[in-house]
Amino acid sequence: MAKIERFEDLTSWQKVRELNRLIYKVSRNGAFAKDFGLRDQIRRASVSVMSNIAEGFERGGDKEFIQFLANAKGSCGEVRCQLYAALDEEYLNETEFEELYERSTEISRLVSGFMTYLRRSELRGSKFKESSNA
Repeated sequence: MAKIERFEDLTSWQKVRELNRLIYKVSRNGAFAKDFGLRDQIRRASVSVMSNIAEGFERGGDKEFIQFLANAKGSCGEVRCQLYAALDEEYLNETEFEELYERSTEISRLVSGFMTYLRRSELRGSKFKESSNA
C-alpha cells in the first residue's frame, strides 16, 4: 500500500471530489438549478463527504478519523436519497442517476472498507507519534 501523507492521497477523497464536480454540473442546469432546496442540499451533502474525509484525516487520530468517516458514509447515503428525489422530479435522466448513484455507492464502500481497516490496524494516528521536540 502506498504511503498516505495527505487526505488528497486517499482514493475515496479523489473519487468524491469527482462526484462533487458532477453533482454541481448536473444541478446547475434546467429545473434542477431552480429547485434551490434540493440543489443546495445535494451539493451540501456531497461537499460534506469530501469535508468529513479531509477533516477526519487532519485530526491525526484513528478513532476520530473513523467517526468522521462514518459521517462521510452517512452523507453518501444522503446524496443517494436526494438523487432519487432529483430523478422523481425528472431533473436527472436514468443514465445520469445511475452514474451518480453508482459513484456514491462505490465511495460508500471505500469509506466503509477504510473504517474496517483502521479498526483492525495497530495504527493510532499521527498525533500519537512521539514528538522530536521532547
